[in-house]
Amino acid sequence: MQLVVARIGRAHGIKGEVTVEVRTDEPELRLGPGAVLATDPASAGPLTIASGRVHSGRLLLRFEGVHDRTGAEALRNTLLIADVDPEERPEGEDEYYDHQLIDLDVVTKEGEEVGRITEISHLPTQDLFVVERPDGSEVFVPFVEEIVAEIDLEEQRAVITPPPGLIDGRAEVASSRDASESGDDAR
Repeated sequence: MQLVVARIGRAHGIKGEVTVEVRTDEPELRLGPGAVLATDPASAGPLTIASGRVHSGRLLLRFEGVHDRTGAEALRNTLLIADVDPEERPEGEDEYYDHQLIDLDVVTKEGEEVGRITEISHLPTQDLFVVERPDGSEVFVPFVEEIVAEIDLEEQRAVITPPPGLIDGRAEVASSRDASESGDDAR
């Protein structure tokens, strides 16, 4: 199975280094020196990592055969793809690869069918499940402990405890202005 593990960003310096947007929880395993990665577009690779380092909080990589800024710039926006055994599991107990979550049935804790996970959207602050409802509409479910109560890979389902309005469209709005709107705030 192939997993996208990073996206190449801008060139850094003049010796062929590039910044990368890491898309794996295991960069030391997937993006270490000697790793051979497929690419999207395929014409850019495969690429072999020659070296890597962290600079100002960003991972910088240098690839074999890329020795200057021009070569590095040509790789911008290329996706790096690692071959992973489909049976392999992440190290953490509550960690999952995207391919393990895609197509899981989503149900509420009460057993109400919500839909099926069709995509995982990786945002800067959290991940979202894109869930296709039985009627064809989509709902976005934040992949956070407070909402996703259980992932059961054996049963192929995700159990959620959605707050009001997340899946039914009936949000409850609480306001601290209720008291002041009654006219009691005259001075």
